[in-house]
Amino acid sequence: MFDKQEFIKSVFDISNLPMFNLPEVILCGRSNVGKSSFINSLFNRKNLAKISSTPGKTRSINYYLIDEKFYLVDLPGFGYAKISKQERENWANLIEYYFDKSESISLAFHFIDSRHKPTELDVKLNSLLNFKKIPYIIILSKVDKLKQSEYNIAKKLVIETLHGIDKENIINYSSQKKIGRKEILKTFTEMFYRQNSQ
Repeated sequence: MFDKQEFIKSVFDISNLPMFNLPEVILCGRSNVGKSSFINSLFNRKNLAKISSTPGKTRSINYYLIDEKFYLVDLPGFGYAKISKQERENWANLIEYYFDKSESISLAFHFIDSRHKPTELDVKLNSLLNFKKIPYIIILSKVDKLKQSEYNIAKKLVIETLHGIDKENIINYSSQKKIGRKEILKTFTEMFYRQNSQ
């Protein structure tokens, strides 16, 4: 279980979106929120996902095959101001098309930096996931940078700002200290492994 992880492809253009038959778990959120670090830490791999120090550099939809059971689909981060308007529009079109065409989305991880209040773009993403009726979990990333007393404050801000959120679908995560890793792997186990063993 969780023995094989493989990078499959990057998609930069709508015409190249694959139509796979396996379930997909999507990773979405603002630029520089820690999605690549999440992938690497989750599977104890250093370079499975490329990490850039430049926010907004990931401009493609990246597919990772996990144990030949499901795909992790890393969507481009949004909200980075230093890219051109045309690039932002291209990203938006690619992501919108993906949501419209993919029939294999089983779960979404909406990443929010635990140090900051959810932004207007986070609210829009939350609304989109609700509208599409996609099950989702909020990943509060970089919690190792918070004091213990600040955890509950971060969760409270998410619950107050986003629609349909409660403590049950929020997971604190730290790529550095592996906080939250067991909870994520348990979620995958229940979704994709136990059902196949019955």
